[in-house]
Amino acid sequence: MSGRNGQAGARPGHVPLVELERATFAYGRTPVVVDVELALEPTDFVGIVGPSGSGKTTLLKAILGSVAAVCGSITRAPGLRIGYVPQVASVSWSFPVTVEQVVLMARQGRLLPWASAAERRDVAGLLDRLGIEDLARRHIRDLSGGQQQRVFLARALLNGPDLLLLDEPTSGVDFRTRHEILHLLAGLHQEGTAVVLTTHDLNGMAAHLPDLICLNRTILARGRPGDVLTPPILERTFGAPMDVLDHMGVPLVVDPGARRTTAPRGGSA
Repeated sequence: MSGRNGQAGARPGHVPLVELERATFAYGRTPVVVDVELALEPTDFVGIVGPSGSGKTTLLKAILGSVAAVCGSITRAPGLRIGYVPQVASVSWSFPVTVEQVVLMARQGRLLPWASAAERRDVAGLLDRLGIEDLARRHIRDLSGGQQQRVFLARALLNGPDLLLLDEPTSGVDFRTRHEILHLLAGLHQEGTAVVLTTHDLNGMAAHLPDLICLNRTILARGRPGDVLTPPILERTFGAPMDVLDHMGVPLVVDPGARRTTAPRGGSA
């Protein structure tokens, strides 16, 4: 649950997968994520929400270890395995590789450049589970957005991660694909993988995730969707007023402007 200033610290006496303590991350001299306290547990299934430029991707990269803290600390459990799925828009889709080759890039500690029969079987099993087994020989540029997401999810899963990080995994996909991706992630979570993802989709996450983090340069709140998707917290997070309705027990965030009524036909403007 929430600690100081709505931030989420570790439970007393418990060792989390990753713990950030008053951690700040910067590019050059510019702080991007500031004074964060966060503990990620093996049982977590968390969505990070916030506006563009709020530091969501930086926070994921900090957890991954590709961005170092300029102050504070970040601690990872010994032997922790982390899988990472980047934003689809950040990938060079013109690179001449097949789906199978992309997934095999995740191999670790291999001296030989070619894959073993066991590794190819592992890849085939992952692609089958993700519903893209027939795409193994397909060039990645020929895939749909949802198929591309599944390919990079398979790559992240190849080494059996304890913690899976995903940056905007439902961006640019249709409603059905979004539902399928979140269903897959829920299944992985039930099998024991901790999952953390970033998103702009407030309502989709409210309906599917048990735990949300509101981020705008620092963590403003963490908790159940109904506890953190409130007008005061959303205004602090996004810098603009937002309305929240209750839809069958699930918070529904709406644009206040969309609720304004227009002048009747034939009336004066």
